[in-house]
Amino acid sequence: MRRAARSVILAFLVLPAIAFAQALTDQQIVQRIIQDSRQAYYATGHPCACPDDLARNGSRCGARSAYSRPGGAEPKCYPNDVTKADIDAYRASRR
Repeated sequence: MRRAARSVILAFLVLPAIAFAQALTDQQIVQRIIQDSRQAYYATGHPCACPDDLARNGSRCGARSAYSRPGGAEPKCYPNDVTKADIDAYRASRR
């Protein structure tokens, strides 16, 4: 009886999350991928993931950003940076 109750409760918790991930449009997923990519870079302690970010002194990062420098980190800053494969992987990871 308890096992069945746990299964029902788990289904009510998991199924809405799956439906939510499926209900997102490609554009919404692109924005989430960009946000996640930028946050992952900021978590390293560096403020300049993308050219439009602000450095610690308040100036725009521009060419000093990780996005603008060759090699190393490659944060996704713009919708054109996100591929269809990225969107598909995002959806697959939320199932």
